[in-house]
Amino acid sequence: MGQSKNIEIKAKCNDLEIIRRILIKSNADFKGLDHQIDTYFFVKNGRLKLREGNIENNLIHYNRPDNAGPKQSDFTLFKTENNKGIKDVLSKALGVKVIVDKKREIYFINNVKFHLDTVMGLGTFIEIEVIDFNGNASQNDMIKTCNHYLRFFGINENDLVESSYSDLILD
Repeated sequence: MGQSKNIEIKAKCNDLEIIRRILIKSNADFKGLDHQIDTYFFVKNGRLKLREGNIENNLIHYNRPDNAGPKQSDFTLFKTENNKGIKDVLSKALGVKVIVDKKREIYFINNVKFHLDTVMGLGTFIEIEVIDFNGNASQNDMIKTCNHYLRFFGINENDLVESSYSDLILD
């Protein structure tokens, strides 16, 4: 289990194929297609979700402001194996707030993680996460990197999304 921070953005993306081609041309490391079920639980502070996927399986607590530009997310992640047992305990103890069902293509370029997401009931999105793996990156440098990729992909500011998928589904 570890605490980390990242700077991230989420944007609507009507044509994931364009982004996919740019990532491939940039020699991004494709980690695979993950079908993820994120179960959000009621908590007093931040957000708590259990991610069940064929690539990523984690219990994640995070705090992140809701604004449209690059924003810092402070999170604690615990890799899980027996999701059914954990899900049952958390569901009974906290209650399920919402479930997000998505297909996610995962790519990396250095410390930047790219998600091409197709979210059931919401549509298609791109997420860009600049990750501070070792605690040495400045917030300013991470924001600059995030803004670089916004321009690199030609993402329009009007397409930036403030909320998490869970909030969008609840709305």
